[in-house]
Amino acid sequence: MRHSASHVMAEAILSIFPDAKFAIGPAIEDGFYYDFDLPRSLTPDDLPIIEKKMTEIIKTNLPFTHKEITREEAKKLFASQPYKLELLEEITDDKVGIYEQGSFIDLCRGPHVSSTGEIKAFKLTSIAGAYWRGNEKNAMLQRIYGVAFESQKELDEYLTKIEEAKKRDHRKLGKELDLFIIPEEIGGGLVIYTPKGGRIRTVIEDFWRQEHFANGYEILYTPHIGLSKLWEISGHLGFYKENMYSPVTIDEQEYYLKPMNCPFHILAYKSKTRSYRELPLRWAELGTVYRYERSGVLSGLMRVRGFTQDDAHIICTPEQMNSEITEVLRFSLYMLNTFGFKKYKVYLSTRPADAIGERKMWEDAQEALRRVIDGNKLNYVVDEGGGAFYGPKIDIKIEDALGREWQATTIQFDFNLPERFDMVYVGADGKDHRTYMIHRALLGSWERFFGLLIEHYAGAFPVWLSPVQVKIIPVADRHLEHAGKIMAGLKSHGLRVEVDDRSERMNLKIRQAQLEKIPYMLIVGDKEVADNSVSIRRRSGEQLPTQPLANFIETLTAEIANKV
Repeated sequence: MRHSASHVMAEAILSIFPDAKFAIGPAIEDGFYYDFDLPRSLTPDDLPIIEKKMTEIIKTNLPFTHKEITREEAKKLFASQPYKLELLEEITDDKVGIYEQGSFIDLCRGPHVSSTGEIKAFKLTSIAGAYWRGNEKNAMLQRIYGVAFESQKELDEYLTKIEEAKKRDHRKLGKELDLFIIPEEIGGGLVIYTPKGGRIRTVIEDFWRQEHFANGYEILYTPHIGLSKLWEISGHLGFYKENMYSPVTIDEQEYYLKPMNCPFHILAYKSKTRSYRELPLRWAELGTVYRYERSGVLSGLMRVRGFTQDDAHIICTPEQMNSEITEVLRFSLYMLNTFGFKKYKVYLSTRPADAIGERKMWEDAQEALRRVIDGNKLNYVVDEGGGAFYGPKIDIKIEDALGREWQATTIQFDFNLPERFDMVYVGADGKDHRTYMIHRALLGSWERFFGLLIEHYAGAFPVWLSPVQVKIIPVADRHLEHAGKIMAGLKSHGLRVEVDDRSERMNLKIRQAQLEKIPYMLIVGDKEVADNSVSIRRRSGEQLPTQPLANFIETLTAEIANKV
């Protein structure tokens, strides 16, 4: 149905712009798009006009008719459509498929619904630029996106979710809540955390370090650059160079910004002879890496050029694989649950055709991954052949408050780097044995995870993550001194608190604190000063009973300790 809707949209465009050139128009999740070369730029005001024309076509209930014609016939048919002709040049079959509805004909394999009348509830949603074939050297086309559902109810629910997603957009909230900036002056995809964003990041990092130490990890710190020789050994210059920044020459030697932390951890491992008695080693790092991304794909915190990885490497023997993966999976789910993510999907990616390394190592690793997933009674999807060339992996995708899926945890075997760097341990037999190495990221990119947290909570973070946990609002200037004493009392318990000492109306100050999504407001007036108490208001507007400050501190510290 969605594919058919893209054809109807193309027919509508042709009726409005008779000289339009057509590229491709596939179905996508929840909807469809079509790329056009048009005589003028479209605006949002054009979308209702196109929708109206589409509705007229749908009402005619024209059948979708499939035909097979020769490539030569197709070239004549699409003689005025250069993008279709280019596609035809790449088709090696003698015959090609076309679909017709009314007077509109398109080069297409289908499938389609029987007739236009079977297209139900739809809406055009946006216009974007798109390079032909995704190559910036090609023509820039105009892409129109739309959605289509079986019923108006489903469409309305989807549009409501989209509106809510706009309100939760981390780029919008990041600016409103003063959490981060991405200034043009330093380049696209490079993030500066402002004080409030920095406070949240510090809270997360402190928790991350505390939990890693408690779970048997040691923490490494490694440089941001490395000699070209390192990246030659690792294979990055051979296979990943297009994603790396250009080298910097120092003392006639080339250095590269690191795209990954792995080689540095491996060198730490190889700094001395290792015995099987030392294994497993669990080494973690919040390592900032730099990868080149095209400017067109950069998107707030979700797609950046400089980001910090929640990175770790587990170096172990074959016998330790099962217990280590079990522990990583448990640790991962604990961390995700703590941050409020209770729904997730698990994916197991297995050996691809271009795999390197011994088949037995692959089979053992895959079986270990599968055993651990089954042992935890988790539902999972197997992506046969979907593993990286250097090892199988588990991916965990979390579901946010709007039901959207996001990549979070990755548990990835690597049979490539241990070979390249000749990583071994001395076994009980006194001989060298190849180590097993597992890459592991629980939360993924710090920037991306922060963006996800902003959208999941719509900026209203739980108390333990909120940059300001309490705002004290004096009713009048004569209450400022008492407000200062309350602030000192809260700070002595490690709470993050501010006083709004502006000479403004109390209601305005309350409204401002709500806009800043501060969890608690303490209103201080004559009664509170006299009773040495606090009047408590939540950011939701709920008014709590007036109580002694000590009671409030006890309640708040318990919330923070329980990560709520």
